[in-house]
Amino acid sequence: MRKIKKSLAVILTLILVFSIAACQPKEAKDEIAQKPVNGTFVGEGRGRGGPLKLEVTLENSEIKNIKVLESKESNYTKSVIVDLTKQIVDTNSTKVDIVSGATLTSHAIINAVKDAVKKADVTLTAKEVTKKPVKAEDASTDIVIIGAGGAGLSAAIEATNQGVKVIVVEKNGFMGGNTNYATAGMNAAYTKYQEEKGIKDSPELFFEDTMKGGHEKNNPELVKVLTGESAETIYWLEDLGAKLSEIGATGGQSADRTHKGPEGMAIGPHLMDVFTKQVENLGIEVRLNTKAVDILSEDNKATGVKVDNKDGNTYNINAKAVIIATGGFGANAELVTKYKPELEGFGTTNQPGATGDALVITEKLDVDLVDIKEIQTHPTVVPKINELITEGVRGDGAILVNREGKRFIDELETRDTVSKAILSQDGKTAFLVFDQQVVDKTSAIKKYKDAGLLTEASSIKELAEKLKIDVNGLEETVNTYNEYVKKKEDPEFDRRTLPLEITKASFYGVEVAPAIHHTMGGIKINNNTEVINKSGNIIEGLYAAGEVTGGVHGGNRIGGNAITDITVFGRTAGKNAATAVKNK
Repeated sequence: MRKIKKSLAVILTLILVFSIAACQPKEAKDEIAQKPVNGTFVGEGRGRGGPLKLEVTLENSEIKNIKVLESKESNYTKSVIVDLTKQIVDTNSTKVDIVSGATLTSHAIINAVKDAVKKADVTLTAKEVTKKPVKAEDASTDIVIIGAGGAGLSAAIEATNQGVKVIVVEKNGFMGGNTNYATAGMNAAYTKYQEEKGIKDSPELFFEDTMKGGHEKNNPELVKVLTGESAETIYWLEDLGAKLSEIGATGGQSADRTHKGPEGMAIGPHLMDVFTKQVENLGIEVRLNTKAVDILSEDNKATGVKVDNKDGNTYNINAKAVIIATGGFGANAELVTKYKPELEGFGTTNQPGATGDALVITEKLDVDLVDIKEIQTHPTVVPKINELITEGVRGDGAILVNREGKRFIDELETRDTVSKAILSQDGKTAFLVFDQQVVDKTSAIKKYKDAGLLTEASSIKELAEKLKIDVNGLEETVNTYNEYVKKKEDPEFDRRTLPLEITKASFYGVEVAPAIHHTMGGIKINNNTEVINKSGNIIEGLYAAGEVTGGVHGGNRIGGNAITDITVFGRTAGKNAATAVKNK
């Protein structure tokens, strides 16, 4: 019995020893895992423009700093990057809110930090952060401008230079709106740059093209302002710091008049860089994450706006004049379908904030609307991801082909005509085809390549195989088109500009389809940008400019006219509102 007890004791002792021994590696491992991590780690995410690299600094396993090492994102996302990285540092967590309108950039930041944290082999412990609510105190100014896109900022800069005080409110967390997405250029006639290049053009010809492109539905008086002041506005923008000497073409124009940014840079981001510097230099107050929910008024006279701040708190900004520059409603599927049912289910190139807020907040003022059912699709948009391929690609030499590898239209026809032609092709999509010369010509196209949107090949045959379109058809089409370029004549489709043969490798292609792009209809204005009500009377102190208005483009907008619209009429609104304020 004593031997049995002794044996049991030995066995129990051995079990205990082995158990302790077995635990040792796990305990050691736990100690290693719990050891504080310090150092810098590089992570990468993919944004709208390509790779985004961040350097994440850890101290005692907590994120202390995030530094941008490489970014191909548009400059308008700078405020987004600053805000999101600050949130991540403050909370020591990647579980932060995505910024609407900068979704791809937001995901790139979050994924880059996650990548760095993974490389550091650390588990983040989130910290509670007490947010201080943003103050909601009533304010007063001379002019309040709703919207910090191209039209709103043109108005703000002009009004400030006229000597009045301005407050701009913007519901997004960044400035720019749809202007950030503008690519092709700015149309202007009879400029010194056209003259230097021997291009014959005039405001009268520009007027005729715009009226024809809009199916003669445009308000001719507004079009006269647009075309007549286009050259002057180019020079005004250059005085602010813009560079617009390069010239190209877009569809529906009788002369090359699309003035581009430096080295073919997309026009929207270029102008937003210029406007942003002016806002800083002039000390213009821009309140981001601030949504206008009502226009204050007395006896048919605008007296300010009611706004909600980012915490949902409401306050008033009292003013002597109000300028509406909120953009269109191309991102509001419900409104689009309401006014044009056949566009139900279409994608959109618009930023998420283009929801037609002004149509709601001006209802009580009985504001008149013009051409509200006129909604344009852009023909060359990458399906599903809704990335617009600028019209400048076609203007610089690209062709459109179907699945048989055949051209089917003059690539530089008006947008509505090209969209209709693409929708009539098999699969309701088409393919843009071009070569290295076009890529080298325009920086906007290089961004498409960096973003992985383009299919690249060393030959036309290889490109056709990769795109899964008819090889013989595409080779024959390209050879025929190249002959047209040599002869400077297109007997098939009468294309006006034939700038380049498609001969230089690499060769590129991208599948495209129409998507909702621009809403031509909106608030009725006169030549002074004063808002008109349904009785035909001016609403005192209320102005509007840009895509929020109707009458300028009629039934179809010509590519390059949007930037002319927002700058010409934005500047006009700022000037006239400032004059009215000073005369009170």
